[in-house]
Amino acid sequence: MMSALALDLNPLGPLTHEAFYQLCAANPDIKFERTAEGELIIVSPTGGETGDRNSEINYQLRRWSKQNKQGKCFDSSTCFQLPNGAERSPDSSWVQLERWESLSVEQRQTFPPLAPDFVVELRSPSDRLKKLQDKMQEFINNGVRLGWLIDPQNKRVEIYRPGQAVKVLDFPQSLSGEDVLPGFVLDLTEIF
Repeated sequence: MMSALALDLNPLGPLTHEAFYQLCAANPDIKFERTAEGELIIVSPTGGETGDRNSEINYQLRRWSKQNKQGKCFDSSTCFQLPNGAERSPDSSWVQLERWESLSVEQRQTFPPLAPDFVVELRSPSDRLKKLQDKMQEFINNGVRLGWLIDPQNKRVEIYRPGQAVKVLDFPQSLSGEDVLPGFVLDLTEIF
């Protein structure tokens, strides 16, 4: 199994948002992320089990979002330009409708310049837990209001909220969207 590969491109000069977007557009078959420090991350594709689990998470979130009509749901292919300059793709995310509609059409068509209100990272067997934990903390530090790091291998979930310690749940059956996603409950029986 492959894990993400990071390249330091700083010796060539800064990788700007525009240059990063052009790099992604020129290489549509490769999934990239960019750290706030300008490091380019090449993200490897997921295996079948992880893809199935992620599809289930997105399905449940999308179903709730369509009924709720208070925001927009995004899959793992969506890259967000965070306030710190990083460009990151959570495995699943949701943005409150008024925040989404405040963006211009051009901003919606490229990498939206905002942090989602909610993110999910799903750990695959090749992912290093520490790197995912750091990514989750980066999301929270940039304005994400609720984040779940789901670790199917250990049947554990880490819940991230601004200004709070990370809450760890072992073997949860479901997760509540709390006040960020009112009424949303993720059924984990299909994930674990």
